Amino acid sequence: MYKEKDLSIDFLGIHLDSPFILSASPSTDELEIAYNGLKAGWAGVILKTTSIEGNPVPLKYPMMSSFATDHRITGLGNIDLISQYHINEIVKRVKALKEAFPDKMIAASIMGSKKEDWQTLVWRLKKAGVDLIECSFSCPQGSMGEAPGRMLAQSIEATEKVTGWVKEAAGDTPVLIKITPQVTDIVEVAKAVKSGGADGITASNTIPSLLGVDIKTFEPYPTLFGKGTYSGLSGPAIKPITLRTIAEIAKNVDITISGNGGAFNWRDAVEFMSVGASNVQFCTLPMHYGFRTIRDLKSGLAHYLMDMGFHSPMDIVGKALPNIKTQEELPSPETKAEINEDKCIGCGLCYAACNDGGHQAIDWDSEKRLPNVNEDKCVGCAMCMQVCPVNAIRMKEKLNSDMHYFAKKE
Repeated sequence: MYKEKDLSIDFLGIHLDSPFILSASPSTDELEIAYNGLKAGWAGVILKTTSIEGNPVPLKYPMMSSFATDHRITGLGNIDLISQYHINEIVKRVKALKEAFPDKMIAASIMGSKKEDWQTLVWRLKKAGVDLIECSFSCPQGSMGEAPGRMLAQSIEATEKVTGWVKEAAGDTPVLIKITPQVTDIVEVAKAVKSGGADGITASNTIPSLLGVDIKTFEPYPTLFGKGTYSGLSGPAIKPITLRTIAEIAKNVDITISGNGGAFNWRDAVEFMSVGASNVQFCTLPMHYGFRTIRDLKSGLAHYLMDMGFHSPMDIVGKALPNIKTQEELPSPETKAEINEDKCIGCGLCYAACNDGGHQAIDWDSEKRLPNVNEDKCVGCAMCMQVCPVNAIRMKEKLNSDMHYFAKKE
């Protein structure tokens, strides 16, 4: 049972009973909801991004849209902004949650427009007893970017400068800087965060997107009386981007990373940690299925650790990094596709894919409705394996005298 397995970690000097925390999101924007999340078993919360009193927050509704595959949400888009609650309300919530859950991490996210705002927000949260402060550098920051409407983390100079302001005010309170993956070089941004003195980096945030257009009315989603705007895309659709973002930072900058964006189950969390994240934030998952999902996250991670012989979740951190290479560094094995006729259902998808998008290396027996690999033509691109609906195809690799097989991820 997972309750018998110690899942605790230390993150920036804060003891967490598991690596799973609630991201700054609608799930942490109401005191009662945040309370329920901690009661359900989440290791900590980051209260939704707040600002100084008087800062306008022109929220629009409806703010959510999505796209789905197999009737399951793959991407969730929102046109949400920062919290409607200003710092005067958030400090009350920090105190209330810290009193109710002294052993949980109570953190808050902030956003300012000038030095005085950033530092005032920090000082007031410190006085309230916050455990950690996360700074949103990945929402439009107006004049703090290099151009109106750009994100703060899209400017290397502004990132380092504002990080310095925040850390100067924070003192020994840990600071995370939440960045955007929508930059030319994520490593340079991470270096600016480190140079500014932050304790860690949250990698990363939603991705600006257009979730869709109604092709009869030509209204974008979500529509507000026929009008719409760009959404922040979250959910499983952005997981590959987040994995790359975390890995690039972990391989090039010595800084603690909190993974955020696209994790939807414990396996995703393990992947995030394997490429360098020390903990994992969740947003879309609890919004979709509720706080009860923490039970599955903990149970799955505990069984995984036991199966792998790991003593702590921290044993996972960075395990995959040595295997991530540049194109030039990759080995060059002889690779061929191999079809298991006993599993094949004769759908012909592999034949179509190879014939029109590969190397015409799969022959088709129309009488038996069976494909056959022509190894003289097959180069091992693995396109056939990707389209097979029943995982009847695997790749066999030979490098010198060593043979290796791999199949599509279930």
